[in-house]
Amino acid sequence: MTVSDQDSSHTPRASVTDADELLHHHTELPTTRISQWLDAILSAIGKSASWLWVVVTGVIIWAVVGRYVFGQGSVLLEEVQWHLAGAGWLLGLAYTLVVDDHVRVDVIHERLSLKTQAWIELLGLLLLLLPFLGLAVYEMVPYAISSWEIGETSQAPAGLSNRWVLKAVLALAFTLIIVAAVSRLLKVTALLFGFPRPIRIASDNNNQEDAS
Repeated sequence: MTVSDQDSSHTPRASVTDADELLHHHTELPTTRISQWLDAILSAIGKSASWLWVVVTGVIIWAVVGRYVFGQGSVLLEEVQWHLAGAGWLLGLAYTLVVDDHVRVDVIHERLSLKTQAWIELLGLLLLLLPFLGLAVYEMVPYAISSWEIGETSQAPAGLSNRWVLKAVLALAFTLIIVAAVSRLLKVTALLFGFPRPIRIASDNNNQEDAS
């Protein structure tokens, strides 16, 4: 095999690595005591919610066996599936912000200095994310309360009752994202302004060494 063949054989692997870096680029921010405490709570909730997918899988298997083996379909089981799947997905959203593992495809952002990234995070959190989340929770809480007050049930015969539960989970999920966003905001201000006092400072030295 020639040198050019070796180089060409390694090209796809390098491109995959570059793509993975673009999708999973993390902004290394310092940690504060408050954000560390909030992140621990949100991580516990997110990891606990992930077990709902195991329950969803069990319910799906139960429904399939009942329908095709015993000839007994169940609207109730079908609605339980998407209720649990929706709750699991919603309650895991805050966890993705805590670990900064949501998809981030930005070829400019990763080439900026850490402080520039932090300024972008600060403006994005204050001007975009937190106002949107606040408005969402403001609308969703009355939405869930109204469903509870009228005793909303499924429109399908033999469907689930207490439809307000899923609507309350929706409001709870966005509230948890607000908590996650506040935690991240504290990390950003700790880096930029030294408040709250950081307990683990992210250094630019590693970035400079990588660049060299």
